[in-house]
Amino acid sequence: MISVLILTKNEEQDLPGCLESVAWSDDIHVFDSFSSDGTVEIAEARGAHVKQRVFDGYAAQLNVALQTLPFRYDWQLIVDADERVTPALAAEMRGAVADAPANVGAWRIPIDYFLGDAPLRHSQMTPVYIRLVRRGKVRWEREINPVPKVDGETLDLKSPINHFPFSKGVAHWVQRHNSYSTMEAEVIVSGEPLRAASLRSAFFGKTYHERRAAQKALFYRMPARPLIKWLYMMFVQGAILDGKAGLQYVNLQTIYEYLIVLKTREIQRRQAARERDGEP
Repeated sequence: MISVLILTKNEEQDLPGCLESVAWSDDIHVFDSFSSDGTVEIAEARGAHVKQRVFDGYAAQLNVALQTLPFRYDWQLIVDADERVTPALAAEMRGAVADAPANVGAWRIPIDYFLGDAPLRHSQMTPVYIRLVRRGKVRWEREINPVPKVDGETLDLKSPINHFPFSKGVAHWVQRHNSYSTMEAEVIVSGEPLRAASLRSAFFGKTYHERRAAQKALFYRMPARPLIKWLYMMFVQGAILDGKAGLQYVNLQTIYEYLIVLKTREIQRRQAARERDGEP
């Protein structure tokens, strides 16, 4: 009833656990970005269909996978290798797609984050994501933190996916977010996300993701963004209730935001210098 899509790049550590959590599906596809470790061999040994493509952005990778892979079923569940689908979610999804009205294009799923074994119940900025999609009804835009565009109604599931972003250690998380912050800065300088900055859209947008995009665009215009993010996550979202793990996670997210600020300024200085020198 449900096909599974897993995007991978050097995921030999986390992929076995992810595949085990979706073993209830008889149609699992691993879309790999030419891993240099044992990712492909692990996927094939466990019966997954494997196809490879050079990674050129998250939205592009998702769109190509959803448009070209030979999924057996009309509904596709998108998971990352460091995520685990809970049994409760698997059961809920099967019931949901069996009774889904024709106008439903996607389902939002809660994501429960963990730092080690410690749950981050109050620390995540975006607690739900569109992950269960109907064939041909969803397309992603924006190459970092992709935004889904759904043709049809989006509904909500209650059971979560468990996400372990620190499964490979803090150093790996920092390395990955160093790359993400560069991509985020480049998107900001392009002006693309700022076009969504609207108080009306931020609070009265038609969809959750439209509101989130507008809220983020407004956030990009604020001074002292890292400090605002730290205070918001700690005391508005309530990350302080997650104890030591919550504080560690918020500190890391604040550093990430500061890197985006610094890199945005750096790119803008370089562009200004090129313009002064008459370079294209």
